[in-house]
Amino acid sequence: MRIVTLLPAATEIVAALGADAELVGTSHECDWPVQLADRPRVTTTPIDPDAPGATIDAEVRRLKAAGRPVIAVDGHQLRQLAPDLIITQGLCDVCAVIDGEVHRLAAALDPPPRVLSLSATDLDGIWQDIRAVAAAIGREAAAETLITAQQARLVALAERRTATQPRVVCIEWLDPPYLAGHWVPELVSAAGGADVGARAGSHSVVRPWQAIRALAPDLILVLLCGMSLERARRELATVTDADARALLAEHPTWLLDGNAYTSRPGPRVVDGAERIQAALQDRQMAGLQRWKP
Repeated sequence: MRIVTLLPAATEIVAALGADAELVGTSHECDWPVQLADRPRVTTTPIDPDAPGATIDAEVRRLKAAGRPVIAVDGHQLRQLAPDLIITQGLCDVCAVIDGEVHRLAAALDPPPRVLSLSATDLDGIWQDIRAVAAAIGREAAAETLITAQQARLVALAERRTATQPRVVCIEWLDPPYLAGHWVPELVSAAGGADVGARAGSHSVVRPWQAIRALAPDLILVLLCGMSLERARRELATVTDADARALLAEHPTWLLDGNAYTSRPGPRVVDGAERIQAALQDRQMAGLQRWKP
C-alpha cells in the first residue's frame, strides 16, 4: 500500500503500527520519527513558522478571513505519488489541510485513493483513530498491542500519583493566551493533577491573562502548540502583560515540548503525561524544563 499522511499525528501512528515502509509522502510539519525525514513533502504554508506567536496568530486569522488556506496540498506531487490512502484530519484547519479540500483533490486522481479523516478530541478518540488507521492498512493486531501498552503506561502513571491533586493551568499559546483543551486535561488527570482551565474533549479557548490568574492554579504548564522546548522558552521571555508576569512569578512554571508530546493526537501523548507528572513532582525529564525568568 502507498500511504500519504497530511499531518504529523498520522505519520506517527503509521510508523508506530510498523507501516513506515509504506509511507510515500508526508506533510511539511512531519518531523517524527526522524528516519522518515526523506519522504516527499506534499503540503506547504505561506506562514513563517519561525515568526513570533502573535504574528502567526494574526496571519492565520488574515488568511482565514480572506478565504485562503493556511495549509495547502501540492496536487502535482500528490498525483506523482499515486497514493492508495490519504490520511488527513477534520479537527483543526490550522494544523492540517481543510478536510473538504483533500476529498476534492483525491476525487481528481485516477484511480481515486481512499481518504481517512482523523477526528480525536480526547484520549478515547486517539485510540479510535489508531484503530481506524490500522483497519485501513491491515495492521489491526499491531494497533491493539500499541493501545494496550499505552493504556498500561497511563495506569502505571496513575499509581504513582501523590496524595495531593495540584491545580494546573495548561497554556498552549501565549499571544493571545489559549488554554489547552482536547486530551490535555486527561493527561493532567492521569499525571495526578486537576486541570482548572479546560475540560477533556473541549476546544482550546482564548482566556485573558487576568482570568487565567483568577483560576488560582498551583502550577503552570506551558506546552505551546507546534513549538519545541527552546522555541517555547524564547516565546515566554517576550511576554510583557502584567497579569501574565505576575502569574508566572506567583506559581511554579514548567515548559514542556508541546510539539512532541501534547499537540499531536498520537501515541506520544502518553510520553506527555509522564512529563506532566514529572513537573507536578518537581522532577526533570527530557523535553521538560523549569522556567526561570
